[in-house]
Amino acid sequence: MSEDTSCRTSRDFSPEPFDANQPLIVFDGVCVLCSGFVRTVVGLDRKNRFRFATAQSPFGEALFQRYGLRTDSYETNLVLVGGAPFMRLDSFIAVMAELGWPWRAAKALLLIPRPLRDWLYERIAKNRYAMFGRKDSCEILSAAIRARVIG
Repeated sequence: MSEDTSCRTSRDFSPEPFDANQPLIVFDGVCVLCSGFVRTVVGLDRKNRFRFATAQSPFGEALFQRYGLRTDSYETNLVLVGGAPFMRLDSFIAVMAELGWPWRAAKALLLIPRPLRDWLYERIAKNRYAMFGRKDSCEILSAAIRARVIG
């Protein structure tokens, strides 16, 4: 897969400084499934705690490198909560837990052994473009999301 540089263009907003105390989701900005997840989190995050960055942005790429993730294909998202990194299905669980009840019930997924959780996540991640689609460029559609994007 070739590197997509369309997400590295200038944006029409000023990024705010990174506050490590606020949860952060770094996601594949061209993935329809990943962008849909971000829109869902924005709708459920009534306290506006979560911040977002595309993996293709310089900031997102630097975080992926810091945590040993590939920067030529973004087959996981990276979630930072309380300074701790979460990847694969654990990132989804961490986000849901931060959103409170009833979403916190997703922690029940931790009962699935990690190898099986990772295998399930990887099956979806490797096929996400075929199953859900891919955008030609990173699109941050709503002002609610744009205001919470870093980098």
